[in-house]
Amino acid sequence: MDIRVGDVLELKKEHPCGSRQWQVLRVGMDFRLRCMGCSHELMIPRSKAEKSIKKVVRSGEDKS
Repeated sequence: MDIRVGDVLELKKEHPCGSRQWQVLRVGMDFRLRCMGCSHELMIPRSKAEKSIKKVVRSGEDKS
């Protein structure tokens, strides 16, 4: 799966703050994600993150 720094991921489960969207800060064997609702940051293994992704919104993507 092609995930890049700056992408916004929509995950299947909600964060306790109610947001499902996470910004990608770091990629590799682990992802560092920041919640778009409350700015909480976490590190998650790549395999677990890829299973829980519902949608990927590319950074700088034009909607025209």
